[in-house]
Amino acid sequence: MMRILLHTCCGPCTLYPLSALRSEGMEVSGFFYNHNIHPYQEYVRRRDTTQQMADLEGMPLIVQDQYLLEEFLANVAGDPEKRCGYCYESRLEATAMAAGNGGFDAFTSTLFYSRYQNHELMRQKADEASQKHGVKFLYRDFRLGWQEGIRLSKELGLYRQQYCGCIYSEKDRYYRCKAKTKPSRTSAPEPLKSVS
Repeated sequence: MMRILLHTCCGPCTLYPLSALRSEGMEVSGFFYNHNIHPYQEYVRRRDTTQQMADLEGMPLIVQDQYLLEEFLANVAGDPEKRCGYCYESRLEATAMAAGNGGFDAFTSTLFYSRYQNHELMRQKADEASQKHGVKFLYRDFRLGWQEGIRLSKELGLYRQQYCGCIYSEKDRYYRCKAKTKPSRTSAPEPLKSVS
């Protein structure tokens, strides 16, 4: 039986990949390492939801519980438009290292479940991590089960996040949406009032 280490970005996105890999007869363990998730309360909520899902599904879960806000920002703040490359690389490399150190046969990621991620760039980063750490990367296009994963996560009542993870994607989700729907003002704004 092939032992797979599955990088898990969150609980809901893990359900279909876990089911698909198990249906192939693989023994799957999860690996939670997501230093890209901000702010901290969101990170905690996703970490805890992943543990909840793992308990419900009987999946062993390794949690590398590191909230590396400063490291993340230091690597992406110079060019936020390229942040996803760093995000993929850092998490897939950590997964490959953990898979090699843990004696797993291969590693993969729930990132390949998302319709919103750059699959070619992720595959490139995973292949590089595989070569660097001497452990096989198992590619599967989990997007085929997108609706199934949504259905399962709703049935289990899991927290379903509204943005990818980093503070930039949080801004894209909330600030830009607000800016697009904000009504235009035809009069000058009211002066600020003192609350003291």
